[in-house]
Amino acid sequence: MRSIISFYEPGQFVTHPDCPDWGIGQVQSVVGHRVTINFENQGKVLVNTELVDLVVME
Repeated sequence: MRSIISFYEPGQFVTHPDCPDWGIGQVQSVVGHRVTINFENQGKVLVNTELVDLVVME
């Protein structure tokens, strides 16, 4: 089971490991495990980080 603490924060750039065609996304908001991301090729998507490990761009 994952921690309740989120490692994501608004402004971070991420990619979705299962949907690389979405491109790079910027985290818009974080509420618990719910992260809203604006992807360059997909638009805004709500991701449950209990189910998906987003890849943070360095």
